[in-house]
Amino acid sequence: MDPLVSIVVRCYNEEEHIGRLLSGIVEQTIANETEIIVVDSGSTDATVSIASRFPTNIITIDPDEFSFGRALNIGCEEASGKFIVAASAHVYPVYEDWLERLIAPFDNPQVALTYGKQRGNEVTKYAEHQVFAQWFPDESNYDQDHPFCNNANAAIRRALWEKMPYNEKLTGLEDLDWAKRAMERGYNIAYVADAPIIHVHDEEPSQIFNRYRREAIAMKRIFPRQSFTLWDFFNLFISNAVKDSLSAFRDGVLSYTFRDILIFRLMQFWGTYKGFRQSGEVNSRLKKRYFYPGRDFDTDEGVGRDSKRRIDYSERQKEHANFYV
Repeated sequence: MDPLVSIVVRCYNEEEHIGRLLSGIVEQTIANETEIIVVDSGSTDATVSIASRFPTNIITIDPDEFSFGRALNIGCEEASGKFIVAASAHVYPVYEDWLERLIAPFDNPQVALTYGKQRGNEVTKYAEHQVFAQWFPDESNYDQDHPFCNNANAAIRRALWEKMPYNEKLTGLEDLDWAKRAMERGYNIAYVADAPIIHVHDEEPSQIFNRYRREAIAMKRIFPRQSFTLWDFFNLFISNAVKDSLSAFRDGVLSYTFRDILIFRLMQFWGTYKGFRQSGEVNSRLKKRYFYPGRDFDTDEGVGRDSKRRIDYSERQKEHANFYV
């Protein structure tokens, strides 16, 4: 019997995080209706070894072949579930009913894609906590009027993916591109606030810059009429840095977050500006720089709900790893 849900996890050198994600998946209320597909793009650490201790189907692809869309398409080709969940290897669910709630909006046949709330942890930069709170609010919206979504925590209908696979040429935002095309076909996008995950980002400034640059390159291809000028850079950098600083001041943490706020917002918007300035096709050398920039976030404030179905990760990862060996 085919599973209800296929979870596709893309990874590269994620030994620090992937075990916790897989532990969270096998704790889900519908774990017995779920299959896990891990698409690894050339990890040189213990990522594959850790993933192999869990009930996973591991697919290895050449790093030279990698794009976010291609890795997802390869995973989706192996999927047999009615719904496909995309999860980054450096996220983990907060509650045992994460999957159950993430796919609930599919009761409406017009819903093509759902995505859940994201929050950071104690290593997350203060400004990125602000980004998460802005992009992933506390209220759900099962019929949003824009294509924003995020494949760190999202689900789609496999039948629709078969007609409309992910764009493999984009340097990022393959999720937004897919959602845009689904909406153009008359489908709905649903945001599920009560399906939260913790997204673990602990990036150097150059990695933040690289992430936003490659996403801006993709944004320009998805929305060719959009622009991002030097004025936009200065305006957004200053306004967001001021807003973050005021919030940090109210929280009593400005003295030790101010520098990080400035660096994060500078890298975010300078990377965006440089991405929009990029012209021509992205060659293989640049692709490696965008996708493998070295090496390559846990407070869970704002995830909401009570602790009744919360997953305890203190011993779960070790127990599951030993059980599935």
